[in-house]
Amino acid sequence: MNPNRVLIGRTFNDVPLWKLIIGIPLIYLPAFLVLPFVIIGVNLVRGHLRFMGAKNLKKYKEFVPSKKSFRYSLDTQITMKEKSISIWLRSKIYWFYNCGIYCPYSVALFEYSSYLVKVVENWWCPFHHDKKENYADASIDQSFWHVQPERVKLHKDDLENPIWNDEGTRRN
Repeated sequence: MNPNRVLIGRTFNDVPLWKLIIGIPLIYLPAFLVLPFVIIGVNLVRGHLRFMGAKNLKKYKEFVPSKKSFRYSLDTQITMKEKSISIWLRSKIYWFYNCGIYCPYSVALFEYSSYLVKVVENWWCPFHHDKKENYADASIDQSFWHVQPERVKLHKDDLENPIWNDEGTRRN
């Protein structure tokens, strides 16, 4: 058993029906409550970056998977046949909505939000910490501190980090 994996598949069949009935709507409640605020936040952060002069930012659609890559259509969508689970969980429409709309678009939105926040972090705070390598997918040309006279005060590894400086030490 891999300690880095979330255990859910091995325990799912032991979950009582009442927990499924309560648990499944808990997927959608946060989305309906949070998504509007995430959309507003994404637009505010994107606006901030634009006001700071950012160019070449990725767009939301770059995070949405291509419909061509979807394995199932409404006609081929798999469903559950168990009688003990509600009718909507056995519906092709439900699974098509869940797998074809809700999941790819909401995951893309959160990925896009994460990307934009990483760009902001790389711009304003180009300082190393033990998770900074995870920000490489939001690399920038130069950070705020690289365009300031105080850049000489940066630690050598921060000064030359390719995540937030594509010029290395050439500008010295």
